Amino acid sequence: MAKWNPNNLPSQKGRQVIITGGSSGIGYHTALALCAAGADVTIAVRNMSKGQRVVEDIRATHPSGTIRCMQLDVASMASVRAFVASWHETGEPIDTLILNAGISNVPTREVTADGFERQLATNYLGHFLLVNLLLHDIRKSSDSRIIAVASLAHKRTQLCLDDLQLEQGYSPMRGYAQSKLALLTFTFELARRLQAQGSQIRVMAVHPGVAATEITRGGDRIGKFRAKLVKCLFGLMGQSAAEGAWPSLYAATSDEVQTGHYYGPSGLGERKGLPAEATAAPWAKDENTARRLWQWTEETVGVSVIPIKW
Repeated sequence: MAKWNPNNLPSQKGRQVIITGGSSGIGYHTALALCAAGADVTIAVRNMSKGQRVVEDIRATHPSGTIRCMQLDVASMASVRAFVASWHETGEPIDTLILNAGISNVPTREVTADGFERQLATNYLGHFLLVNLLLHDIRKSSDSRIIAVASLAHKRTQLCLDDLQLEQGYSPMRGYAQSKLALLTFTFELARRLQAQGSQIRVMAVHPGVAATEITRGGDRIGKFRAKLVKCLFGLMGQSAAEGAWPSLYAATSDEVQTGHYYGPSGLGERKGLPAEATAAPWAKDENTARRLWQWTEETVGVSVIPIKW
């Protein structure tokens, strides 16, 4: 089998792909590459004006590609439900769902309209709800995929199940690391549950290494300066946003990827390089923790997951 090449992706013609947060950074480059490979791409974005500009930009680059944007703020549970309702109106199946939207290092603890800590809501809770509400729409085949974009930062912390919203002892990096660890833990558990039900859907996690993106939150002038500095440092230590999209593209297009696995850059410290198997912290795969997290999340977002007959 030919070696996977990020500059020459396998044809994705006829595949329906949803990418959350596809208007910038890794999500943008993932959408750009998949559109070029022939996929029908939907970027699910909070800012529709920005999303439409991205759609026009990608169409100009790849006139034969099919891309659109739809409204989705993953930090809002109402917005997630509205997006799912809008998707159901299209009547279209889903081949690949990429949970890419994210936010990092919110300087002070913020809560969403639902009362959830903002990083946890954006990086994890909204995606948990989205996946569970769209499971019936994902094509029932061995080539359908759910891909969660995690982070190296998940290794910096362990889940505090008694204080997942960090009402005690919030810090920007702790909030980010815990939210990405929750997403990764959920992804491994989802893979286990779907396999137990006989599902052929491949569920995987990836991380971009150290990539220069705009994920860091910049509020006031100091915050914006900090965000630019972080992006610059990440570019120097790691790789570009386009290269950071390679693990997502690998998981979305390679025939070699497997459900329940984790992929990231193959270079030193998994900071950069072509994608390969990545190393997850042992606690991200702890099944007891995953079950407790799943139960807490169901209760928190108000969704009871109904087993699907595959």
